[in-house]
Amino acid sequence: MRRTGSADGPKRVMNMESFKILSTNHTSFTVSDLDWSLSFFRDILGFEVTSKASRDPQAIQHITGVEDAEVMIAYVRAPGHSVELIQYLRPDRRSRPHSRPCDVGFAHLAFDVDNIESAVTAAEEFGVRPIAAPYVTDAGPNAGGKVVYLRDPDGITIELIQKPKE
Repeated sequence: MRRTGSADGPKRVMNMESFKILSTNHTSFTVSDLDWSLSFFRDILGFEVTSKASRDPQAIQHITGVEDAEVMIAYVRAPGHSVELIQYLRPDRRSRPHSRPCDVGFAHLAFDVDNIESAVTAAEEFGVRPIAAPYVTDAGPNAGGKVVYLRDPDGITIELIQKPKE
């Protein structure tokens, strides 16, 4: 059982035995230019584009709660995971937050790579910049490995991890 509530304490108890999570379906990001994002995920990261299509505006408005929403959605497939990329064509008025890793609600994708320096170089040539140079971890299960955060022009953060050599 899982307790839910607020800072004032639990409000009710949910019985987790009435359902179960079967698998991870996808991770989604809203992008400003779907074709650019598809090029990056396909041509730089090596993902497979599995679909690209518009969706019924009424369905999107109902699901998201965004009035006057119109979208184009694409899916790309990485080893073991799918990423959904959504470009909102409407409404016309949209904001562009710049969240930091310490901000509540911040999210990122993390991928294992075999050569972090080559991956960073390829990303930089496409306009995706590292937040800092790759860091060599000196403690924990990944001691001797390398990690870097990359940020694309839409603010999507991608973490690359090179495991330590065995």
